[in-house]
Amino acid sequence: MLDRVLDTVLDRSLVGGYSKLGYLARRRTWAGWRADPRAGALSGRTALVTGAGGGLGEATATGLARLGATVHLLVRGEEKGRAAQDRILAALPGLERERLPIQICDLGELAQVRAFATRFATEVEGLDVLVHNAGLLPSERLETSEGNELTLAVHVLGPLLLTRLLTDTLAAGAERSGSGSRVIFVSSGGMYAQPLRADDLQFRDGTYGGTAAYARTKRMQVVLTGLLADELADREIGVHALHPGWAATPGVTGSLPAFDRVVGPVLRTPEQGADTAVWLAAAPAGMLGTGRFWHDRTVRPQHYLSRTRETAAQRERFRAELDRLTG
Repeated sequence: MLDRVLDTVLDRSLVGGYSKLGYLARRRTWAGWRADPRAGALSGRTALVTGAGGGLGEATATGLARLGATVHLLVRGEEKGRAAQDRILAALPGLERERLPIQICDLGELAQVRAFATRFATEVEGLDVLVHNAGLLPSERLETSEGNELTLAVHVLGPLLLTRLLTDTLAAGAERSGSGSRVIFVSSGGMYAQPLRADDLQFRDGTYGGTAAYARTKRMQVVLTGLLADELADREIGVHALHPGWAATPGVTGSLPAFDRVVGPVLRTPEQGADTAVWLAAAPAGMLGTGRFWHDRTVRPQHYLSRTRETAAQRERFRAELDRLTG
């Protein structure tokens, strides 16, 4: 009981829960912390991690490979992928390069997503883990070549389209392993401050702000997790969302320098930030359920503020608009 109280206090205090202080406190003292996945827990499994060229994506790929998975590193450029591949191989001596294939795709360009998914589905027999980690925080409103606002395209439209196009491949992985496949969205605690704006997905109204756009689309990812969980339940595919806490990644230190200056000393390492994603990929399906929001291996509320709660009608409008935008 005291462990639960401590966990709740950490979570509500933000700095205590989202920083490395919360991670270390839970890992060392909270009796509810799940045991680490056993060595080889993902042996023979196949994973695809987007945004794997650094930060949380690279740390997630490293953790999955350490547990035995073949991990496809999805990046926008070959050079960045090779650099990440080399760093992971250096961190895991003895790992064969063939277990870290590099895949090239810009998730914000839906035509590229379609072409990649078609090719990838022919290259693998099944996919066990799909981690949607790719992200960005632009300083101004930008659009893709297809006319979609950039954070919406990269955080929501591309991941949704990729998941749907790879559903049969994920189902094949689930059938092969007998323990279900997993789709994992790396969201953000920043989503707690934003409601679902089903009426303005493209952020055309009001004054655009990169931080607000980031948080809006991270809220969309959490709502999308529930929608996809219902959609894919009969295919033995679990869908999960998480927030990694505050981690020292290029996205934080580069896009939010003022934030980094203030909380830099207590930021989590990328490995600590990636911990829950790796755990969700390897934990027994029976303890996870589907459609939930996680932080530090624990299910968390999806809302703390009443003003952020969406209605069923808003979720349905959101789904319909996503269907339209992704074709």
